[in-house]
Amino acid sequence: MTQSTALIQSAQRTVRLELEAIEALFERINADFVRACELLLACRGRVVVVGMGKSGHIGNKIAATLASTGTPAFFVHPAEASHGDMGMITRDDVVLALSNSGSTAEIITLLPLIKRLGIQLISMTGNPDSPLAQAAQANLDARVAHEACPLNLAPTSSTTASLVLGDALAIALLEARGFTAEDFAFSHPGGALGRRLLLKVENVMHAGDALPQVARGTLLRDALLEMTRKGLGMTVVLEADGRLAGVFTDGDLRRTLDRGIDVRNASIDSVMTSHGKTARAEMLAAEALKIMEDNKINSLVVVDADDRPVGALNMHDLLRAGVM
Repeated sequence: MTQSTALIQSAQRTVRLELEAIEALFERINADFVRACELLLACRGRVVVVGMGKSGHIGNKIAATLASTGTPAFFVHPAEASHGDMGMITRDDVVLALSNSGSTAEIITLLPLIKRLGIQLISMTGNPDSPLAQAAQANLDARVAHEACPLNLAPTSSTTASLVLGDALAIALLEARGFTAEDFAFSHPGGALGRRLLLKVENVMHAGDALPQVARGTLLRDALLEMTRKGLGMTVVLEADGRLAGVFTDGDLRRTLDRGIDVRNASIDSVMTSHGKTARAEMLAAEALKIMEDNKINSLVVVDADDRPVGALNMHDLLRAGVM
């Protein structure tokens, strides 16, 4: 066997074992899981996640996922909790303790204090008969048949199972709370994600004097001058009452030239796209982007409730705003 083959087989074995560990979780989403969700939904304080070693790393991620999906949470290192950080935990909190063995000394040391304060305890362990599991009001069973490590020692399958179980918990709570995309955006205001979820069309559209517009009956050559002045690669065409009649874009100009139409004497009415796709100012910019992508167009007219143009935007605007 070549080294390449051995490496591939080892990797495939790891993936297979971890998949088996995840599949085994299905039958363990049971009454204890429901009880854990109920405790967290009723929590008046925050979820305090604790764990040592690799379980601590997974716990840190679970706390971050909970916090970003509507369940206020933070991670406390159990060893530090015994040396002052226990003061971060209040009677209104719920503790989520991770330990594969269920007997991690640093966590077991905290149990009397947790009980004394009357704090609700949820455990996530690989041993439902362990001291930690027995002390908890709900135990999330994360046991695995075998670690992916060939020595069955390094936490691999077990940490993956715990991570997936934590995600299942966070998403179940998210759905139970009716957590929305806008809620998610407010906890992720920075970066592309926040911009996609918070930015509205009115924040990026060209309005007022920056909106290219001509009336029905305008000569095409004059409409082209308006397009050049405003630099959006399009112009809105208005009915006499100010409502949207159509739109003329750079693409329409190419099609007009292909048809051999005299651009100096033609009327905008004969070459424009009637009405066309539109957006609303209060719409999310990401929704406007989807309209453009679905219809394979590069610009949108923004209209009000009476179908009167109030702005326009194009792909470049969304690109500059970081929506794409």
